[in-house]
Amino acid sequence: MTQSTKSPSFSTAWESMMGLTRGCFAAPSFAIFTTILTGWVLTPGRRTVTAMICAADPEGHRAHDAYHRFFRVGRWSLTQLWKVLVLHIVATLAPEGTLTLDLDDTLYKKSGRKINGAGTFRDAVRSTHNRVVYATGLNLVVVTLRVSPPWGGMPIGVPVGVRLHRKGGPTTLDLATEIIIEITGWLPGRCFTLCADGAYASLAGRGLARTTFTSRMRRDAALYEAAPPRTGKRGRPATKGERLATPAAMATDMSDARFARACLEWRGRTKELLVWCRPVLWYTVDKVNLVLLVIVRDSEGVMHDDFFFTTDLDANPGEVASNYAGRWSIECMNREVKQCLGAEDPQCWKGEGPERAASLSLWLYAAIWTWYIPTFGTNTTWISRPWYPKKATPSFLDALAMLRRSLWLQRITPMSALDPLNQKIMDGLLDVLATAS
Repeated sequence: MTQSTKSPSFSTAWESMMGLTRGCFAAPSFAIFTTILTGWVLTPGRRTVTAMICAADPEGHRAHDAYHRFFRVGRWSLTQLWKVLVLHIVATLAPEGTLTLDLDDTLYKKSGRKINGAGTFRDAVRSTHNRVVYATGLNLVVVTLRVSPPWGGMPIGVPVGVRLHRKGGPTTLDLATEIIIEITGWLPGRCFTLCADGAYASLAGRGLARTTFTSRMRRDAALYEAAPPRTGKRGRPATKGERLATPAAMATDMSDARFARACLEWRGRTKELLVWCRPVLWYTVDKVNLVLLVIVRDSEGVMHDDFFFTTDLDANPGEVASNYAGRWSIECMNREVKQCLGAEDPQCWKGEGPERAASLSLWLYAAIWTWYIPTFGTNTTWISRPWYPKKATPSFLDALAMLRRSLWLQRITPMSALDPLNQKIMDGLLDVLATAS
C-alpha cells in the first residue's frame, strides 16, 4: 500500500460527501444518520442495528432506541436522500454524455410473519428453468447507473433508485416507470439508455422521455411488419402488418453468411460474435412503434442464439448486444451489497423500517463507490496477496476496506498518547480492522 493511501484527508472527503445530505434531516436525525452509516461500515459480522451502535457509539451518547426509531418512524425522506446522492454521482462520475441505466428486481430474504412489506416471491438465485423456488422477504426494484471505472475492465453498477414492491400494490413495471420518471426529472438535460431483462420488456411501450430501452426478446414473440398506410376506406384501420416468423424460427432459417461479424464488449472483455438485425412490430409490447430486433450468434456454436431488441431503430446491432451484456454489473451489485454490506441483516420489522434499512444499504454501496473512484483512481490501495499475484483492479471489498481504514485512523488518532505510535504497529492494526468482516 502506498504512503498516500494513509492520509486522514480521505475521511474528510467522506465527511464532505455525507455533509451534502444535511438538508434532508433535522439536526438530531442527521447525527443519527451519520453514526448509523459509520457503524454500518465498521461493523464486523452481521450488520444489525445493535451491532452498528456498538461499533459507532460504544459510549452510548444516545439512547439505543433512537437508532431503531430512526428507521421505523424517523421524519426524513428516502426520495430526498436519493436525489442528493444521484446529483452528486452524476456530477462526479458521469458529468457528460448519455447515462446508461440498468434495471432489475432482487429479493432481500427476511424471516418472520410481521415484517412490514415482506411477502413470498420467486427466488431468482435458487430457481432454475425446471424448478421455481419461493422465499419470504422484501422484493426491491432497483435502478443502477453503469459507470466505467478509470482502471478499465467490467463496469460498476451504482444504485440510483429503489422501490419496494408489495403484494397487491403497484407492479414492478409501474415501480420501474416511477423510478425512471423520477431520475429523468432530476436530470432534465440528460439522455438515457435503459437496459433490463425480458421481464421488463413492456417498458418499451411506456413512452419514457429521453430514454432508449434495450431488453431481451422472447424466442416465441409474435412479431409483425409495420402497420400499412391508411387506405381512406371506411372502417377501423389496420394496426399491424403481415405476421412474421418468431425470432427462433428466423434464426433457424438463416445461415452464418447472413450475419455480420462484430467485436463486442462482453463483461469487461472483447468477444467476436455474429449479429443480424431488422425492425419489427412487437405488438404485445408496443402497439404503435417499431423496435429493432437483434439476433446474436456465437460463431463457434458454443452458445445458443440470443435475441434482443431496442427502441432505437438506428442503433448498431453490435452495440446493442454489448449494451445488454453490460447489464451484468447490476447482478454483481446485488451480490456485493448483500454479502459485503449485510443488506439483509438489519432487524427492522415495523413501520418504514424494513424498506428504509434495505434502501440505505444500496445508498451506502453507491456512496462508497462515489467516494472511492475519484479519491484513488488507478492507485493501488489493496494489500498484495501471494495467491493473487496478477490482481490489477480493485473490488468493492477493497473500496470498503479503504473507507474502514480511513474511518478507523480518524477515530484512533485522537485517542492515542502524545507520543506517536510505531508506524508498523499502526499499519498492522489498521490492516486488520480494515479487512475484518
